[in-house]
Amino acid sequence: MTTWEELAALGSATVYEAAGRIGLVDVELVQVVPGSRAAGPARTVRCGQDDNLMAHAVMAELEPGEVVVLTMPEAAPVALIGELLATQARRRGAAALLVDAAVRDVEELATLGLPIWARWVRIRGATKTEPGTIARPVEVGGCTIHPGDAVVLDGDGAAVIPRERIGDVLRAARERAEKERRKRAELEAGALSYDLDGLRSVVEGR
Repeated sequence: MTTWEELAALGSATVYEAAGRIGLVDVELVQVVPGSRAAGPARTVRCGQDDNLMAHAVMAELEPGEVVVLTMPEAAPVALIGELLATQARRRGAAALLVDAAVRDVEELATLGLPIWARWVRIRGATKTEPGTIARPVEVGGCTIHPGDAVVLDGDGAAVIPRERIGDVLRAARERAEKERRKRAELEAGALSYDLDGLRSVVEGR
């Protein structure tokens, strides 16, 4: 299992907790492909406002396994991604798309199967006239994402790990997952988290 496969399997919540509760993308996201999960290095894109010219441009630079992070100066319910762009991203080997704007053609996107998370679903289309930037830091949901940072996405949302911390956070996430596995067994046997986590004393003072 690769680092990215393992991070995806561990999930955004475990990774976020293991990182010390940093890297939260604090915004509600639509998971276009139900049940999907993904992780990969960020390919960051800042489009012009209400414009998806750079969403087309990034396809020429996209490397297999990357998570394309699409932003604008101000998030707005304008569709930066539809079926045709998603088809290109899938063919180029993208691990996923994180769109801090809208997507459309969602039934076709779900059938296509490329994992996509978006802030909105809207039919409002974008212009294609305003150059932006690729591979510069961007912000989504209060989280700054640098090129190469790990982006972990699933049904709970998105978490981001700074590139230089990926190894450390992965090890911590493994440990956390193992502790949860053992605790789950105790809970299934009838134990209470109220006692296992020392919460009884907090509530009852003993």
